[in-house]
Amino acid sequence: MIRKNFMHFEFTELKRYLEERSGTAVEIKDVRQLGGEASGTAALKQFGYGHPFLVAYTVDDREERVVFHFIRRNPFGRERDDDRVAAVWLDFNTFNRLPSHVPALDMTMVTKEGAIQSIGSAQELLLLTAYRRGRLYADDLMRIRTEGKIQPLDIRRAEALATYLATIHKEKHADPILWRRRLRDLIGNGEGIMGLTDSYPPDLSYMNEEDLRTFEEKANQWRWRLKPRDHRLSQVHGDFHPFNILFEEGLTFHLLDRSRGEWGEPADDVSCLTINYLFFSLQRFGRLEGPFLDLHNGFWNGYLSARADEELCEVIQPWFSWRALVLASPTWYPDISEGVRRKLLRFAQRIMSDERYDYRHVNQYLEET
Repeated sequence: MIRKNFMHFEFTELKRYLEERSGTAVEIKDVRQLGGEASGTAALKQFGYGHPFLVAYTVDDREERVVFHFIRRNPFGRERDDDRVAAVWLDFNTFNRLPSHVPALDMTMVTKEGAIQSIGSAQELLLLTAYRRGRLYADDLMRIRTEGKIQPLDIRRAEALATYLATIHKEKHADPILWRRRLRDLIGNGEGIMGLTDSYPPDLSYMNEEDLRTFEEKANQWRWRLKPRDHRLSQVHGDFHPFNILFEEGLTFHLLDRSRGEWGEPADDVSCLTINYLFFSLQRFGRLEGPFLDLHNGFWNGYLSARADEELCEVIQPWFSWRALVLASPTWYPDISEGVRRKLLRFAQRIMSDERYDYRHVNQYLEET
């Protein structure tokens, strides 16, 4: 379960923070919810539901008034915790740059223990992670592309990744609002389909403005088609491509850079990995065949054996289209041939017109008409 947007702290902690900020003793005179009738302890409780509260206090015989703001979860771009954190960061760093705006005095955080701490001096947020040894799964695929053959371990690794995804995708989350958000992000996010179409140069021989606009329009049609399927919201990685997978010896692997939140569509992860079998195969064979066909089929068979999903091939199309736009992008992959780009984009266009994706006959989406 995602935790509810609720927080609570005591008057003593509020007093401690204000004294730390003022550098001397303070006396709290009033705590009152803005836009409501609650006051005192009740106002502190209301703050947990998203209502700003006013604190009146004296310091050195001078009365001060400050307002604490909390960004509530809502269906308008504030569905996740990181949305709300970003809103606070933006407000703190922009309020004081506009004449006549009420000034922002500090940016604070509330710890798990209920302590209020200032982070107003922050310039950058850094994430500290553990270190894991391994080689990128992309190195395996590049080796196979060069040699044109696979080893038994390669098949076992594809099957291991399939089993892993099938396992995490079994965990569901009931949240229709978040489901709709994930569909919007697929299309309109800066890293989504519209972000990709905006990044394509205007003078390409293999992609014009009308083609790019069609991608966006078809993607939005898919969004409306998929909106009722919020029962599919599942635990995901969100960026499950070969450059985010580290293999040690054998089948032990570690993942990097989980993206776009905890919950999403399983087809996101499945498309993200399997399109790379096509991507590397196109560079070697011009189609999905040989060792990459074996990896592709091994993954699909392993995934569907571990997790029956009758709807998967009815929903995966826009995610495949998005990933194809990434791989065909001259910005992201400047060194691949125009022939590979054309086939990826043809795949992306045709799959969006297919009611049910046929993973057993991928090459049909690549053929010229």
